[in-house]
Formats: sequence, C-alpha cells, structure tokens
Amino acid sequence: MLWLVVLLTAPVRAAELDICFNYGCQNEARVSFEDSLIERQVTYVQQAGSAQDERRRLAEVVGLLYREAGRQSPIHADRKGDYLDEGVYGKMDCIDHSESTTRMLAMLEASGAMRFHRLIGQQRRSFLIFQHFSAALEELEVPLARPASVDPVADYVPYLLVLCDCEDLIAKQGTDMEKTSAVAGRSVELPRFVIDSWFVEHGEPAVILPLGAWLGGEGPNVQ
Repeated sequence: MLWLVVLLTAPVRAAELDICFNYGCQNEARVSFEDSLIERQVTYVQQAGSAQDERRRLAEVVGLLYREAGRQSPIHADRKGDYLDEGVYGKMDCIDHSESTTRMLAMLEASGAMRFHRLIGQQRRSFLIFQHFSAALEELEVPLARPASVDPVADYVPYLLVLCDCEDLIAKQGTDMEKTSAVAGRSVELPRFVIDSWFVEHGEPAVILPLGAWLGGEGPNVQ
C-alpha cells in the first residue's frame, strides 16, 4: 500500500513551458505556471460568449502568461518590436514570440479553454527581405460545447489515471476536436486570425488581426 500513499500525498506538478528569447529562439527558459493560475485563465476564456470575445480573452491571457514568465526568466526585459531592446539579454524577436505564444495557446487549447477556435500552424508574411511570424487561430464553424460544471477533482486523481488504460478515451477526445466545414458540398475557408505578441510591450494583451489583413502588412507601427 506504500505506492498508494505516495500517490495520494504527492503534489500535482505545475504546467511547464519553454520560452524562447535572444532572437531566433537561440535560448530557451523553462517556466512553470501554477495549476490554480492556469485553471483561472481557462475558466476565464471558457466564459466567452462569442468567437470575437474568445479571441480578446485569449490575447489578455497570453499577456498575463508572459508577465508570469518574465518573473522567472530574462524576458521581462523584452520591449515591443526589435529596436527598443536591441542588445538586451532576454530580448525577443517575432520568431521568439510566435513560437512562445503558440506554445501558450497550445497549453490553453489542451486544457479545454477554446470553444470557438483551434490552433493552426504559425504564419509568415514577407516583404522584400523582411519576414515576420505570428501564432494563429482558425475560427470553428460549429463551436465546441461549453464544458459542463463539475465538482473539483482531488489532487490524487491524475496519478491514479496514470495507472489506467485511457488511450481509447484520449483518442476519442482528439477526434471530437476535429472539425470540417462544407456548404452545399463545397469546402469553405474559415476565418483565421493572428495573435501577435511581438507588437506590444512585455505582458500587454497580444494584438489580434484577421490573417489576411496581417499578411497585407497591417498592425501597430513598431520596428
């Protein structure tokens, strides 16, 4: 029974992410987010009443997660754009931001935060020799069902789940998340948006833009 005592008393680990910095993801810092913090942010995003509202909340949560990451890593020195923090240890370019923000959004998506969107691959725009990258989302044609209110899960439950054969359940959950779109037998393009944290000062809500507008060069005038 010793193993059961260990399972019942062991603390639940906080969520951990690697955050890129110093341009081109040359360096990474492992940061952790307490379960309670993630749970609050997931609940906040889940309360969104529309796709637009969900994007706004996600942008706010991304800013909050960057602030928390900045308390544990050098990225607190990051400034909007590239020139204001040039030469500073902990600076972040668009590659650092697009990779780190994508990881944050993936963590939120895996936690069930998103009902109206799914995470898609990072997007790139080019102008002459200049390139810019950003995390991006696609709006779902049919929103996922709002998570049901349930009683809090005891701390030891995640450890007990490790002992079960849950592959079928996990596979089904992944299948349920997949969405396809068709109108009168033809495919339709769903709205896509960038969540771009490179445009803003450290810890501020990320900028949200329709992908097409962003690809056309729209966004705050920062360098």
